[in-house]
Amino acid sequence: MSSKIEQATLGGGCFWCTEAVFRQLKGIELCESGYSGGSDPNPNYDKVCGGRTGHAEVIRLHYDPEVISFRKILAVFFAIHDPTTLNRQGNDVGTQYRSVIFFHTPEQRDTAVAFVEDLEKRKIFRDKVVTEISPLLNYFPAEKYHQEYFENNPMQPYCAYVVAPKVEKAEDLFGDLFKR
Repeated sequence: MSSKIEQATLGGGCFWCTEAVFRQLKGIELCESGYSGGSDPNPNYDKVCGGRTGHAEVIRLHYDPEVISFRKILAVFFAIHDPTTLNRQGNDVGTQYRSVIFFHTPEQRDTAVAFVEDLEKRKIFRDKVVTEISPLLNYFPAEKYHQEYFENNPMQPYCAYVVAPKVEKAEDLFGDLFKR
């Protein structure tokens, strides 16, 4: 294991979905649901879901770049959500569900920009990728009951019908990255 742990902050719709996938990947040392990108200094779930804060639902990752690269994290990220719908993921609508990469370093910005350009060039998606790539200005952990939500509530209807299929898709596509 590397002694240098890096961070990434990503929003791909509901944080329950993205957290459920990334928690299971090798090299992910911490995966936490939270809020980022808005102006409210004290966001909470009700305010963020009401679209009143400007924050997106995100996950904060601490990862070992010797085990999983930022580029590989982006590959998983773009495979498990629709980066072509502005402020929407499925039935979840609003800026809080936007596709966004909040970069921590200029290298992350450059990698994210190049990754999106490559997706566009190869026409991976039928529609244009609208993922926002912005500097990380703030981050707030979500309430405790949102952490490990899928693990703690697998039979909750949203988890069973929305989250579980995303986890299964990620495991089908990236099974070698999953912890066993």
